Amino acid sequence: MAQKRNRKIKSFKEELLTKSREAMLSAVQIFNNPNIQFKSENFIILANISWMYLLHAYYREKNIEYRYFKQQGARKKFDRTKKGAYKFWELERCLDDDNCPIDQVSKANLKFLIGLRHEIEHQMTTRIDEYLSARFQACCLNYNNLIKKLFGDKYGIDKHLSFSLQFSSIKEEHANQLRKFTDLPQNIAAYINDFDENLSDDDYNDIKYSYRVLYVPKSVNHKGQADKVIEFIPVNSPEAQGLNKEYVLVKEREKKKYLPSEIYGTMQAKGYPNFNAYQHTQFWKQKDGKNPKNNFGTQVVKTWYWYQNWLEEVEKHCQESGNKYK
Repeated sequence: MAQKRNRKIKSFKEELLTKSREAMLSAVQIFNNPNIQFKSENFIILANISWMYLLHAYYREKNIEYRYFKQQGARKKFDRTKKGAYKFWELERCLDDDNCPIDQVSKANLKFLIGLRHEIEHQMTTRIDEYLSARFQACCLNYNNLIKKLFGDKYGIDKHLSFSLQFSSIKEEHANQLRKFTDLPQNIAAYINDFDENLSDDDYNDIKYSYRVLYVPKSVNHKGQADKVIEFIPVNSPEAQGLNKEYVLVKEREKKKYLPSEIYGTMQAKGYPNFNAYQHTQFWKQKDGKNPKNNFGTQVVKTWYWYQNWLEEVEKHCQESGNKYK
């Protein structure tokens, strides 16, 4: 009986792993297909299913119950659908279990995608592929590493994949556009900003959360030196040090945002106690501060945020007003 049960567990585990791998491969193939416009949405749904089946296979092998149930004395009453099927854990429940084998940063990547799915599943979205591809890439690499770690190298999917070819180079204006979230729906931009704000700097910069790659056009002097589209260099090499330095400079160009209360609160802390919310509102109206051409701030969902240059403008105004706000 025990041998029969073990064979059944192994067979069902193999079925789960097959479905898991097929779902992830489908997610990547759809995302890389130039004829499909609904890329990110499809990737998120299929990747979610893929990871869920992977964790179901792991819990199955470890004899960990991953069906919903209610304990009634010594017995378990399993939750079922209207048609009588068992209700298995969804991905988020799998991630929250104490026995989950996924590290915290990889979990953060998956929970980001789960939350994003909730934001987009009931409404049309504009193109979000360019903004999220680094997080999708991390999701794929995390999946491939974990399935091989848990079940062996033969289950890896890296041998089935290759780099996607591009028809355009990356220019600085493209990078600037990506940082501004200009084409994203406001609810998506707000979700991304809020999620990232709650991460530590270490987790945010971890490649398991978002796999960011710097692309530098490569010029060579001899044939055969530029046969690879992507070349990896050691992180501690002089070349990498230089690139990372440049990347930090680009990253620091992202504008810090202030709530209105932080603007007049800062002025009060600097010795202008009478510069309050009313005074601030009157000043930005006078300066037409929310006109996009002035670039003093931006609106995210229903909240207006001010940039550093507006804070400096307000401080200059307070200084020039003498004792008016003291």
